[in-house]
Amino acid sequence: MLLAIDVGNTNTVFALHDGIKFIAHWRCETLAGRTADEYFVWLNQLMELNKIKAKIKRVVVSSTVPRVVFNLRVLSDRYFNCRPLVVGKPECNLGVSIRVDAGVTVGPDRLVNTVGAYSQFGGDLIVVDFGTATTFDVVDQDGAYIGGVIAPGVNLSLLALHERAAALPHIDIAQPNQVIGTNTVACMQSGIFWGYVGLVEGICEKIKAEHPRDMKIISTGGLSTLFERGTNVIDHIDLDLTLHGLYLVDQTNRK
Repeated sequence: MLLAIDVGNTNTVFALHDGIKFIAHWRCETLAGRTADEYFVWLNQLMELNKIKAKIKRVVVSSTVPRVVFNLRVLSDRYFNCRPLVVGKPECNLGVSIRVDAGVTVGPDRLVNTVGAYSQFGGDLIVVDFGTATTFDVVDQDGAYIGGVIAPGVNLSLLALHERAAALPHIDIAQPNQVIGTNTVACMQSGIFWGYVGLVEGICEKIKAEHPRDMKIISTGGLSTLFERGTNVIDHIDLDLTLHGLYLVDQTNRK
């Protein structure tokens, strides 16, 4: 049994793969201080509730929060008797090239998304990930990661509006019925929703203008399905893209 762990800035996903497919996945808040023992008790209880008895023999980790990795290493060593494969470390073979400026460190989640997207959709891709940051990653014809764009995430922008503008409330993101809002909440929802639709369309158009071949746009992240309603530039949505990429990285390194 493979345990794939995707650590984001906001949430961490634990997913179990039985060699054929992912059979379960769970989410918790990303906390740098959470210990290996706490992870195990939480995970063990969830496995028991779901009547999963198979033993975890391998662990693969992608983490955008470096301080979390230490306790995940302890978790793997102490409770699963294995050394975790950590994306971004020298010993981890991605199976694809990384063609960026020398000395630059690329976020592990972006690399894993590249691996997952290339395996399913081929090359010449733009991968849009609606996470804590909204990222655009460019996958070349041969599957190489060749750079991208980082913009503030949707929820991060909403939080900034609420915290920095005293009169503006904290709201949930939703597609408004019309562009012109007739109250404060509707105005904010319109600005965020249509603003990010414009962001996605505009940045993808600029990327395509710099790329010599036709490109597909792949979207992932929890808000993908929401923003897909407002634009026709997204070709495919894959909410499990990162987990699929983690599985492929594990398979590459096993070989």
